[in-house]
Amino acid sequence: MEYSLIDTLWVVLAAILVFFMNLGFAAVESGFARAKNTVNILSKNFIVFAVSSLGFMLLGWGLMFGGDNPVIGTQNLWILGKSTAELENAGYTLSANVPFWVKFFFQLVFCGTAATIVSGAVAERIKYISFIVFSFFLTLVIYPIVGHWIWGGGWLAKLGFQDFAGGTTVHSLGGWAALAGVLVLGPRHGKYGKDGKVNPIMGHNMSLAVIGLFVLWLGWFGFNPGSTMSFQNPGDVAHVLVTTNTAAVVAVLTSTAAAWIFIGKPDISMTVNGCLAGLVAITPGCAYISVGGSVIIGAIAGALVVFLVLFFDRIKIDDPVGATSVHLGCGVFGSICVGLFAQEGVTTLSPANGLFYGGGAGLLGTQLIGIAVVAVFTFAVSLLIWILIKKTLGIRVSLQEEIEGLDISEHGNFAYPDFTALAPAMSGSGGDAVMPAAAATGKSAAPASAPAAVHVTNTATPGAKITRVSIITNQNKLSGLQAALEAIGITGMTVTNVLGYGMQRGQPEVYRGARVETRLLPKVQLDIVICKVPTDVLVNTVKAALYTGSVGDGKMFIYDVENVIKVRTGEEGYAALQDE
Repeated sequence: MEYSLIDTLWVVLAAILVFFMNLGFAAVESGFARAKNTVNILSKNFIVFAVSSLGFMLLGWGLMFGGDNPVIGTQNLWILGKSTAELENAGYTLSANVPFWVKFFFQLVFCGTAATIVSGAVAERIKYISFIVFSFFLTLVIYPIVGHWIWGGGWLAKLGFQDFAGGTTVHSLGGWAALAGVLVLGPRHGKYGKDGKVNPIMGHNMSLAVIGLFVLWLGWFGFNPGSTMSFQNPGDVAHVLVTTNTAAVVAVLTSTAAAWIFIGKPDISMTVNGCLAGLVAITPGCAYISVGGSVIIGAIAGALVVFLVLFFDRIKIDDPVGATSVHLGCGVFGSICVGLFAQEGVTTLSPANGLFYGGGAGLLGTQLIGIAVVAVFTFAVSLLIWILIKKTLGIRVSLQEEIEGLDISEHGNFAYPDFTALAPAMSGSGGDAVMPAAAATGKSAAPASAPAAVHVTNTATPGAKITRVSIITNQNKLSGLQAALEAIGITGMTVTNVLGYGMQRGQPEVYRGARVETRLLPKVQLDIVICKVPTDVLVNTVKAALYTGSVGDGKMFIYDVENVIKVRTGEEGYAALQDE
């Protein structure tokens, strides 16, 4: 069989870009979640692609592209073990100019994307194993059946439903599955007050979220243009490339403006979701809609996603990353827009006119039918699977595990081991660490007046005065302060990331449209116990290291230590401070 080199290279490149979107999803999701769940989210984004790859290879491909049966693929359901010649001649409705396994890989990465959408919506409270099981069934059965209806020669394709790159097949399908999971799971602990008030749970790393956004944006240039499955007509590829980017940039502007107007600040999390909303909304019609049409679609999608995030919060649908707002809401919106803005001949791939271009309501009606059918099927089957998982494996971690974070309960480690409130104390030179009961029982770390752990630097004689000094300052001053303390012989200390504010009451903040009442500021706290080093020497050293004359230089709290007890031996006082 003769293959086209340029078509094959183009599809391979596009598939690699779509695969790279896994990094984008991992970064956006973990950035929008709390630090204590970072490992869990990163691990889910690894496992979901592995599971979806296995499910799609075992049965999914056959169900999706196995012949032109109106409802489900029936030919070559099990592709493993079949020769390449058998698969090439199976009559699939994809480009004949590209080798089978290239077409398979391109469709595989799309399947993985649909499953990844679910991950962010159910983050921070779902059992790891339950997510794995659901992802397997989503990619084994649900996604392939819907994909067959639309892309595999099924009944929606024959009806005339248009979904060029997956606004319905991938995005809204993933959104419906995510919504079913969120309803079964319920909101995160503390997300909504008894009076219905929304308590914002802030993401821990907006830098990571923005990096993830740009990775996804890059990947979309494979997702949409790659769906041409050919480079024989470069004009088609170029058109899809520009409509995709145009919708994204306009959505960035309108989402930022909407947040600024209705929330009061240009919330970066809304801008991130706005860009994604524009990309999702143009996906189903990127080859059917003009560049001017993509401006309108992106503009509406960017504002729409802001209101959807606020709406879902109001009805107590807790979605940490806004996946339902972005992928479900804007996937549906984009598919409707095909029925409105499609222009026959805008590319060689555009077969019909929408309502606004003289095509009447026919295409719009078909789009609405397809959207409704996919919604009912995907939501109903997903809900059934989620309920079965809940009844068998269980679906949600315990309250204690949720409070402590899924990183430690599900995976046994932290993403940021050097910056966790309950990190194990390390012995400094000259003494032992004293760990309070709060850390041993897994309860919250004690307040500043009773630090999570105390390290001792001591070489003085028995009976010498023992003093504890707590230093609270800005995080960016930590390394300089450590160096200054080491210079006067203090090498044992406990460093803890803390949140708090002084009499100035902190900085008011808004996150995803809800006011953060606590107004806590990130600080770093050093706790030191000294004996040989004079207190005034320590105080003067700290002052010299931290002083700038500006707000935020920090504070020191100095306490007399009544007693020190070495738990292992029972020794008290100075004896408890002695080295072995």
